[in-house]
Amino acid sequence: MSAQKISKQDSTIFSSHHQWENLMDDKAFIAVFLADVLEEYIVKQRWYGGKSSKLKYIELSDYFRIQYHEEVYFGLLLEVDFEEAFYHHYFLPIAFVSDENFAKENRILPIKLKNQEGFIIDAMHLESFRKVVYERISSALPIDKTPVQYHKSDSFTFPAYESSRFMGVEQSNTSIIYNDAFILKFFRRIYADKNPDYEMSRFLSDIKEFKHTPPYLGSINIIDSDNTNVTIGLMQKMVPNNGDAWEYFLKELKLIYQNIDRKKPVFSDFPDITVFERRKIEELPEEIIDLIGLNLLNKVSLLAQRTAEMHIALGSEFEETAFTPTRFNSDYSVWLKNRLTYQFQNRLNLTENNLHHLEGYSLQLAKEFLENKNIIRKRLVNFDWTKLKGERIRIHGDYHLGQILVQDDDFCILDFEGEPESTIRDRKVKQPPLKDVAGLFRSFHYAIYGTIFNNQDSFSTSQEILFEFGELIYKYLVAVFLETYREISQQANLSIGYTNERVYLLKYCLLEKAIYELGYELNSRPKWTIIPLKGIANILNS
Repeated sequence: MSAQKISKQDSTIFSSHHQWENLMDDKAFIAVFLADVLEEYIVKQRWYGGKSSKLKYIELSDYFRIQYHEEVYFGLLLEVDFEEAFYHHYFLPIAFVSDENFAKENRILPIKLKNQEGFIIDAMHLESFRKVVYERISSALPIDKTPVQYHKSDSFTFPAYESSRFMGVEQSNTSIIYNDAFILKFFRRIYADKNPDYEMSRFLSDIKEFKHTPPYLGSINIIDSDNTNVTIGLMQKMVPNNGDAWEYFLKELKLIYQNIDRKKPVFSDFPDITVFERRKIEELPEEIIDLIGLNLLNKVSLLAQRTAEMHIALGSEFEETAFTPTRFNSDYSVWLKNRLTYQFQNRLNLTENNLHHLEGYSLQLAKEFLENKNIIRKRLVNFDWTKLKGERIRIHGDYHLGQILVQDDDFCILDFEGEPESTIRDRKVKQPPLKDVAGLFRSFHYAIYGTIFNNQDSFSTSQEILFEFGELIYKYLVAVFLETYREISQQANLSIGYTNERVYLLKYCLLEKAIYELGYELNSRPKWTIIPLKGIANILNS
């Protein structure tokens, strides 16, 4: 066989005259591998984010060796181009195994090499590969100038490798648990830049020693052929927890609704409050404390404290320019308006095209949303940066109850990758910290309505009455959160603006977030469209 010729032995066997260690030099094989094998393989993977688009072709952007002594694996950086004229980049590590027992469920293809036959598989399914990665991170040098840069925290000494396993079902990333103590998150979809999750996690825990995020232990970054630093993996310490805050809130809210359903209280007997008012827990009316429960109110206050402390840490840097606070300016205003008007038009089109999927109150709110499009658009474009005195900082960017772990008496904040729809550059733009607060408030709203939807068959109380109580509960949760958040922030001189400025930013960010959410619900859960639509209506009417 000539050096460049690839033959398909039959419908399933490929061959190359190269040995495994030099397979990437076989350009003819790579061409066939990308077109005939990976195009079919990649679309079936859970982490593949292009399922709603039509794949055009796959290119090999770059590759690198992951090696320890005699063991050799390859990390592939794949560019997936789509018919719709955009592309994604993905990371796929591959291994060669000769034993079919290692390639039953995760094989990419059978192959005959120069000196042996076997299978190419996704290397993450191979314990020997996972061990190699652990050894490379745990023995990393303080300064690494090689193309594949392994890093470990100076404050941590790794124990010897014992075991590794998959964390469980994930969507966009693959996480490996080592020694039942550490988690290495492999980023499957990658970007030509440092991943925000890596940057933020390392900055918060390693530099600022923020205690309420998983401690940073190490990472893998590569310097690609364009000399760009690309994050492949992030290793953190596992944090003991009792599940996430989303499940916790659903459980607590279900108890509240069960009490309402059992006791049948009169809604008008409960004192109302204006949204965005601030209240200490001890100032709340007894009826409200009885309705919501002191335990949940205290948890909301603690969550506000941890959120403020996160923002204080993120806003306290004056040397690392990626994290130094900055003021509002015209450049930010132009960026924001362009981004949001584009997104808003997309949501208008989606709503118009999906009206036939909606009914009842959801349909009514959707029609009101379309009727109010000029009012909403005006609100988005009237962002006046000259009236804002607070500062912008790096923020979480996708802050909701599902990104927060519940510990026995505390919370732990994780997953700093940012909004999935945003570009990597947009995720790193410094924003008002109240955007994170607004994201959490939207999550409160979701939990309140989600509890009603998930349990409606078990409640005898009408959905309309439960909605009324839900809006009241929401306003008091917001009031308690804002009081604690403002107090902790101002004690540390975090510049979040004066009262009117804070309310203005919250309304703006809540409107932005609800419009963002509308796209997901229209595409995935039309029944839940009422939640972002109600959020939009609340802002317009407040």
